[in-house]
Order: sequence, then C-alpha cells, then structure tokens
Amino acid sequence: MECKKDIIDVDDLKIKEVEQILKNADSFREVLERDIKKVPALRAKTVINMFYEPSTRTKISFELAAKRLGADVINFSASGSSLLKGESDQDTLDTIKAMKADLAVIRHKNSGYVNYLAQNTDIPVINAGDGRHAHPTQALLDLYTIKKSFDRIKGLKVAIVGDIKNSRVARSDIKLFNRMGMDVTIIAPSMLMPENMEMYQVHTAHKIDDVIKKADVVYMLRMQFERQSKGYYPSIREYCRFLSLDLTRAKKMKEEAIIMHPGPVNRNIEIQDCLFSEKIIQGKIKINEQVTNGVAVRMALLYFVFNCGEK
Repeated sequence: MECKKDIIDVDDLKIKEVEQILKNADSFREVLERDIKKVPALRAKTVINMFYEPSTRTKISFELAAKRLGADVINFSASGSSLLKGESDQDTLDTIKAMKADLAVIRHKNSGYVNYLAQNTDIPVINAGDGRHAHPTQALLDLYTIKKSFDRIKGLKVAIVGDIKNSRVARSDIKLFNRMGMDVTIIAPSMLMPENMEMYQVHTAHKIDDVIKKADVVYMLRMQFERQSKGYYPSIREYCRFLSLDLTRAKKMKEEAIIMHPGPVNRNIEIQDCLFSEKIIQGKIKINEQVTNGVAVRMALLYFVFNCGEK
C-alpha cells in the first residue's frame, strides 16, 4: 500500500469524500440484496478487528463488510488475548504488523487511544468507537439512513435526545450533521450535557416535548450506564418523564419524521416498548435499517481506505 488513510473521526473526511462513500454505499447495498452477497474488491487483503471493549453490532458489521468484499478477517478480543498476561498494546500491534495485516479496525474504552495506536503502526486504522470521543462509522451510517429516508440532507431538523455527555455517537453525529448542513438540536438535562457546549454549535433544549413536533429526525441515544461512575440523573422514572419517547409523543411527530437509535435500545427508558408493536409508529422506526445500512457503509469505507481515499 503506497499511502495510509486513518479514519479516527469524521473530521478525517472531506465533504466530497463523505458524499463519495455514501454513493458507493448504494452500490454495496445492492450487492447485499443479491443471492451471492460478495465481490472481490479486497481479495487477498487481511482486516483485523481489534475490540478492547464489548460490541455486537459494530464488530459483526465490520466482519461482514470485510468478508463481503473478499477480505480475510481476524477477530481479536482483549478478553482472550495475551493482554491478560501483561502484554502491552504496542506489543500486540507489533505482533499484528509481523503478521502482515493490511488494516486494523479498533474499538477501545479510552478516548483518544485509537489515535495513539494509529500513530504507532504503519497500516491504516479505522476507529470503531473510543471511549466518549468518537464513533465515525456510526455517524456515516446514520447520515446514510437519513439520506435514504428523505432523499436529501441539507436543512433537515435533527433532535438528538438523551445522554449527550457520555455518548461518542452524539459527538460524531453532531460534527457530521452540522458539516452537511443539517439543523441540530440536542436535548438533555444539564447533568447530561458536555461542559464545552459552545464548541458544538447546536441548539439546546431540556425536554423532548420542546422539539417533538418540529423534528424531521428524532435520534434517541442509549443511556450510557456503563460509562457513569456516579448517577447522572435522579431516577429512571424522572428520565422517562422528560426524555423518553412514548406513544403520546410519537403521535405528535411529523408524518414523514423518523426515529433512530444506535442500539441496543434500553426499552422503556429511551423508547417505550409499546412503540415497537404500534403499526402507525413502526414505519417511523429505522433502527433495523441502520443495522443493514451499517454493513453497506462500512463496505464503502473499507473500499475507500484501501484505495487511499478519493482518486
């Protein structure tokens, strides 16, 4: 490989590159509808999934994406590796380099650590989520899902609701949505808002009722209980009172508005369970489409990185 293109956050992509990735995702989405869901675009390449933190959707999505492109895949899990014996992260990377891998997909619990790993290896690195910092591929698949739902992006009103403080998804979504010309409002109580809110250049609100009638996209964030060393909210009941999406609120949404969530959903917290069985609401919920689109978008991103960006 003559050049190296890391994707640590959405800032690593120019707008025209984002547009090209979304365009290529359309082609790869068509591949996923075929009887033979495979193309040889990355034949003879080796992709390593290095997940230092639990994951289901993202890990499987990247594995499927690489295999659908014809690449060989090695899945690395910290819980089953020599890290438990005292091996350092750099030792692990050196071992992988010695195995002649071509690209690493890395998830880590510490913010910024994926960037450190990328700077200390000569193969491309894609960030699959690091701490509270960034989740660029989730932002790309979210953008793609919105575009497929509305056939446009610029000017759409997006409400991102919930645990902004602890969410890497929120940070990457806000950055990307702003750059693509969307009108973003974040909804959270003060204790779930980041301290440096001014840098995000978004509207703010504290109750979902303040935005539910105007939003084109209602993006419900997962409550990040595992990242909270202390209780950030008085009670689940209080959270639901102001931030949960229930049937009454969902019926107030625009007819064409959609509901999104990065998954997994904490049912009866972010989204009330009854919404998943309500026919008039089911068409609005795009969570499964996000998962399907995630494979196509990650195929497009892998293809993009292996070709060292746009030619």
